[in-house]
Amino acid sequence: MKTFRLGGIHPHDNKQYAAHRPITEVPLPQKAIIPLVQHIGAPAKPIVNKGDKVKVGQVLAEAGGFVSAPVHSPFSGTITKIDSTVDAWGMRMPAIFMDVEGDEWLETIDTTPTINPVCKLDSKEIIQKVTEAGIVGLGGACFPTHVKLMPPPGKKAEVLIVNGVECEPYLTCDHQLMLEHGEEIIIGIQILMKALNINKAIIGIEKNKPDAIEHMQELASRCLGISVQPLKLKYPQGGEKQLIDACIKRQVPSGALPIEVGAVVDNVATIYAVYEAVQKNKPLISRVMTVTGKEVKNPGNYKVRFGTPLADVLALAGGIPETTGKIIGGGPMMGRAMNNVDMPANKRISGLLLLPDSESHRKEAANCIRCAKCVQACPMGLEPYLLAKLAGLQRWDDMEQHYIMDCIECGCCMFTCPSNRPLLDYVRMGKATVGGIICARNAK
Repeated sequence: MKTFRLGGIHPHDNKQYAAHRPITEVPLPQKAIIPLVQHIGAPAKPIVNKGDKVKVGQVLAEAGGFVSAPVHSPFSGTITKIDSTVDAWGMRMPAIFMDVEGDEWLETIDTTPTINPVCKLDSKEIIQKVTEAGIVGLGGACFPTHVKLMPPPGKKAEVLIVNGVECEPYLTCDHQLMLEHGEEIIIGIQILMKALNINKAIIGIEKNKPDAIEHMQELASRCLGISVQPLKLKYPQGGEKQLIDACIKRQVPSGALPIEVGAVVDNVATIYAVYEAVQKNKPLISRVMTVTGKEVKNPGNYKVRFGTPLADVLALAGGIPETTGKIIGGGPMMGRAMNNVDMPANKRISGLLLLPDSESHRKEAANCIRCAKCVQACPMGLEPYLLAKLAGLQRWDDMEQHYIMDCIECGCCMFTCPSNRPLLDYVRMGKATVGGIICARNAK
């Protein structure tokens, strides 16, 4: 069975808590905060004003540049103010505040459950629809999807690789989405193949989801050019460079994008959003997220509209257990601890993981013993022990020369370290600093 070639680890997947829980819709809140930074790139620019009445699906803010995405209203109601808010990690960002007064949708949006299998649009029209719908990568990166569909001059897509891996422990939202909306995902794949002018797509799914593999294989068998590739369990196989290597045995060069080897990678949730945008005229206003943990009362997969307080989602899952020591936005490997659950759901958050206090404290760090386990585990072929040391010494130029910007922040290094060193913390700090230096240098 296929997998990627370099590094990787095998953490316990802990998916049994939320696996096979049907997708449940979270009720509408009374008040909502819609962040204008829900993607990589420039913030969206508001085009509504205080006092405006809006409907579900209406544009609230337009894209702030090519690498940006518009933001749409997930609710109908009244805009109360345009201000800034603090997200669940303490970062301040612009946002639109509104009173939710109902669920009145724009008349142009098809809200029926009917599946529309035939796409009558051409490539340019599909890309325009995806752009206008504000679709971004829902696998974690939140990179605007329309940018992937417009390769630079001289580059040509050859294959669409569909990410159904969901290798992050505990999370099950993509798994359940494939089981409940596999047909729409297949139609979305065909739409993207048409947009990219290609005739080949591969759906990568890890072998711990045998029902999803069987279901998607049965659906894909009816469609020319689409196949399902079962993959060995290995983290971080959901990383796009690792998935490309696993599926087509091509390695993306340092500093390059997947299009360099003829590949475009999209998550299954992103592709479902493409289907809804193109066939239903529905913008991206919600996503499925997993709420889980060993002591969560009602773990499961919840469909949440952006702007809904995360506290409302947690309440539907049975509330926060008294034994909870840490709440993580995302999974345990790449997610980050949250300090505020009153903040709104957005396109970036794929899950809420509630860790018991007994599992929430780091062990005391000891000296590095030069065992090189972090080097063996790194799926990007880096030297995490060295990068962490350079970050501590603030040797930013040396970090750049040692390919810090290739780091995907997967946490494999920290997971394997027998000395419990905070390698990922140092590497993240160093990568952010070096990235800022590179941006400043390029702007001159």
